[in-house]
Amino acid sequence: MAKLSRWCRALALCGAVLAQLALVLPTRAADEPDLIFKRSTVFKWLTPNDKLATYGLDDPEVDGVACHFTVPERGGLSGWIGVAEEVSDISLACRQVGPIHFKRKFSQGEDMFRQRRSLFFKKMQIVRGCDVKRNVLVYMVYSDKLIEGSPKNSTSSVPIMPWGTNAQVERCGDWIQG
Repeated sequence: MAKLSRWCRALALCGAVLAQLALVLPTRAADEPDLIFKRSTVFKWLTPNDKLATYGLDDPEVDGVACHFTVPERGGLSGWIGVAEEVSDISLACRQVGPIHFKRKFSQGEDMFRQRRSLFFKKMQIVRGCDVKRNVLVYMVYSDKLIEGSPKNSTSSVPIMPWGTNAQVERCGDWIQG
């Protein structure tokens, strides 16, 4: 009976580990972001420095919106070999860069971009929503951890405005699912 109990616990542990891995596998809604630039923040003698890296990406479901975010990247030996857990300090700015056109309906708080921030348990997410009353797209970036997330976040809003000679403006509220 003791062997069966140990076997059941081991099976449950394996199932829990597989479930956790499924949650943290690299997934993304948008293409990989474009690196704009990096700046060193902490000098390291023989290994890479700690840096701030600024990236840009286009919203894959809304033409005419681009977001830029800055994330800290750990240097040192753990950062160099890719096992450092990155901190949750992420800044975000999103802007209208052309006429806005929605490609499909979306849910409030839907992932626009996801990126792994540690070897296993932490990921950064940029989510999209619509302030229907003001006709404004709202983007929020945060990081979460399997066991314990972080309240650190950043929000950016994009008012939907006429662009060029096209005075017609889409309403984001018309594109919300459900």
